[in-house]
Amino acid sequence: MVEQDLDRALRLEPSGAGVWSAVADPNYESANGMFGGWTTAVALRAVTRSAAGEAEPSVINVNFIAKIEPETNLIIQTRQAGESRAVSHWMAELMSANENATLASASVVLAERRPSDEHIDVSAPGAPDPDTLELVYLAPGTAGERCAMRPIEGFPPFGRTTTYSTAWVKEISGRPVDHLQLAFLSDLRPPRSFYWSDGLRPSATLTLSVYFHATNEELEEVGDDYLLSEAFGTRGARSTSEEHLRLWSRGGVLLSSSVQMAWYR
Repeated sequence: MVEQDLDRALRLEPSGAGVWSAVADPNYESANGMFGGWTTAVALRAVTRSAAGEAEPSVINVNFIAKIEPETNLIIQTRQAGESRAVSHWMAELMSANENATLASASVVLAERRPSDEHIDVSAPGAPDPDTLELVYLAPGTAGERCAMRPIEGFPPFGRTTTYSTAWVKEISGRPVDHLQLAFLSDLRPPRSFYWSDGLRPSATLTLSVYFHATNEELEEVGDDYLLSEAFGTRGARSTSEEHLRLWSRGGVLLSSSVQMAWYR
């Protein structure tokens, strides 16, 4: 196990004001180019580095425009689109350094988290202790697995009458969970189109939005522990599928939620 491996995969080098260079780490390759969670996390890191303030990520939305091949040299350009007293809006564009082609674009909202009243309308699903469940190591990565999963419900994801699934998941480098890691793990689940199919089928993410709920204090309590992943779909039709995911702490705190539109065939 390589400590802090994900940080190395998300390494950025400054290349000018609001401009960063990165390399698509082949250890985080998925079935169709780079893992979507890696793309989301590297875009978020570029924006937070450019912002260089105390505001925390509230939302990131990524459009996956073209396949990012492993080992591609990337240029990430960021700019602030607007701000108010407590909220700032940012844009990021991921481009191939060699071809100057846009591969992905992202919008990010940073917010100053202030004390307020609260509410929540959902609760964490029941789940056994992760150490009592089968351990499965997962891609992304062609040079070795990077994530661990302990399935609870909805596995294997084929020939089912519902797309609902739950599992304990973690990125295994030992890196403590933070907003970047929540972004990374937001794409870690089987495509929902597998659930009404007899087996594997082509699938790719078109757009992914991640909504961050956790406070820094709540993330510190998690450390590098497993997160409970709750995933479900709404409808798949005419080759696109809307898919949702929630990440919970072991203590039942909702840390983030996400929605994506996926293409399938």
